[in-house]
Amino acid sequence: MINEQLLNPRSIVVVGGSNDTQKPGGAVLRNLIETGYHGDLYVTNLKEDEVQGITSFRDPSGLPEVDLAIIAIAAKFIPETVELLAREKNTRAFIVLSAGFSEESPAGKLLEEKLVAIVNSVDGALVGPNCIGVLTPAYAGVFTKPIPVLDPKGCDFISGSGATACFIMEAGIPIGLTFSRVFSVGNSAQMGVEEILQYMDETFDAEKSARTKLLYMETISKPQLLLRHASSLIRKGCRIAAIKAGASEAGSRAASSHTGALATPDVAVEALFRKAGIVRCHGRDELINIASIFQYPKLTGKNMAIISHAGGPAVMLTDALSAGGMSVPKIEGEAADQLLEKLHPGSSVANPIDFLATGNAEQLGIIIDYVENRFDSIDGMAVIFGTPGLSRVFKEYGVLDEKMRQCKKPIFPILPSVLTAEEEIDEFISKGHPYFPKEVLFGNALSAVFHTPSPAGSDQPLPEVDSVSIREIIEDAKPGYISSAEICGLLDACRIPRAGEAVVATPEEAKKAASLLGFPLVMKVIGPVHKSDVGGVVLNVLNDEILTKEFHRMMKIPATTGILLQPMLSGIELFIGATYEPGYGHLILCGLGGIFIEVLKDTSAGLSPLEKEEALEMIRRLKSYRIIQGVRGQKGVSEEKFAEIMLKLSALLEVAPEIRELDFNPLLGSGDTIVVVDTRIRLHVDPEA
Repeated sequence: MINEQLLNPRSIVVVGGSNDTQKPGGAVLRNLIETGYHGDLYVTNLKEDEVQGITSFRDPSGLPEVDLAIIAIAAKFIPETVELLAREKNTRAFIVLSAGFSEESPAGKLLEEKLVAIVNSVDGALVGPNCIGVLTPAYAGVFTKPIPVLDPKGCDFISGSGATACFIMEAGIPIGLTFSRVFSVGNSAQMGVEEILQYMDETFDAEKSARTKLLYMETISKPQLLLRHASSLIRKGCRIAAIKAGASEAGSRAASSHTGALATPDVAVEALFRKAGIVRCHGRDELINIASIFQYPKLTGKNMAIISHAGGPAVMLTDALSAGGMSVPKIEGEAADQLLEKLHPGSSVANPIDFLATGNAEQLGIIIDYVENRFDSIDGMAVIFGTPGLSRVFKEYGVLDEKMRQCKKPIFPILPSVLTAEEEIDEFISKGHPYFPKEVLFGNALSAVFHTPSPAGSDQPLPEVDSVSIREIIEDAKPGYISSAEICGLLDACRIPRAGEAVVATPEEAKKAASLLGFPLVMKVIGPVHKSDVGGVVLNVLNDEILTKEFHRMMKIPATTGILLQPMLSGIELFIGATYEPGYGHLILCGLGGIFIEVLKDTSAGLSPLEKEEALEMIRRLKSYRIIQGVRGQKGVSEEKFAEIMLKLSALLEVAPEIRELDFNPLLGSGDTIVVVDTRIRLHVDPEA
């Protein structure tokens, strides 16, 4: 794992170093030399005695002891070379740039496993293979460009893709984003994104460590490790943004349950990020904008003032912020009137604050002072200021820099004139400020940051359940979908309210059950998944005659094994489901139920175990939340009670990890009363399978 030899090597050997800087071995050596690596630098090359002015060893056995090896030779020769360096040269850190390992073939995978075993045997650190390398303040161990000037207050960046890391740095550096350390993990043979983040968490220094972490991942191999250390870092004051590329579908599970169809692996990623407090990004531009937002003070509220001398960009930003759930509230009152008097005729302070193309640096300063000191309802400012090229804007950007240092409310600079004000922007970012060239991308990014919740806590107890009874039912049940009686036992053990019911197999049993339950009744087939689609649900059964007639018809439906009878209840149809995602654990979903779950597909997901605030936030995040609240005179549903059932389900899943899929669909809710009407639960005997 990460060690001092990897981070601050006293000596480095480039294995396969070359005079040809178009090759990785030549390029990485050039970068080490040009960036002024201060330690002892060596090269091995079978054909050269000197490479780029550095003494070259034709045989690695002639090397002195060396801390770090950066390797750029054919994959088949690497294990042998690493063995020699580890055993004879006391090398404890290895960066393998070469490809040809697990990403290429089964034989390559065996080579990679052998390589890891050698490094692990000496407690060494291995980055790669198939990566671009590592950037730390001590050395530039990459074969690519750009190579940013590292800033201790910049971003720690961990990427699963070397090329993508380059592209992200290419996009970030010109807008003033700085980097502290960069790790390209490639195949993640020994260390992936999760392990490096773990190291950053375990060695975090509140005085020295970078507080922004950027991640690019195509796979998440250890979700729980990522969750634990990302949430820990964020609680320590860090901010994390991540791209998880490669969203996948899970259509093969669609026939099993509603939850299985909806809870794709990407839904699990989304739930993981929200639980950890990671801001999820879906592209490089979004990641760069969010990373830049992280460099500014945190917004304490969603009310933004937009200050601009150009109406169009201000309107577009207003639209973007409003669509993202932020607010651009109207500014009015005595202070607003006073501010207006200080601006040119035709200006507006209603918000956006438009001080016209003739606005100057002095007016910009006055506006910012008013927003900072007189408009208490405003939480932050976005300043849009460019130039059509008729005048220079050094003075305006100087005022902006001054106010950004003075004000407590965050000020976000949107500087669209990337060509006509290129010199002014360069001077501005040289003072330590990243900027935003595009107002809509900024608005989308700010909304994403603001609405990402803080990490969920870990000390809130789940509701008490009858664990003994639950385990008895689970251990006696067979794999697959469990019986109605077993389901009732589990719900009762968790004190989850359910409708009275009876399962019948003959008309006589149906009549007897109806006399106990009372008319009107609901009849549902047992067996088919999509009951409504096959005519397997009958509502408002009023008497024995209808009961008998429908019983005979429904028993002819293919796959039917019995009929479920329940009292006819009313209320808003709700849905709660759970599914097991390997590595992540159980996902819990909620939304509107009945046919709406298929038509609207409006669900929220969270990782179990849930906390109350997580459950409530899931409910409030639904597009259909207004229906749950109650709309147009219809009585709503208590979100507290809805959340309570989700927490009880979370407690059940903790006691019974064998549950693979579960649907409560529907639950019927009215006010404080919510009752589970229909349930499906599928078990797997091995909770880890």
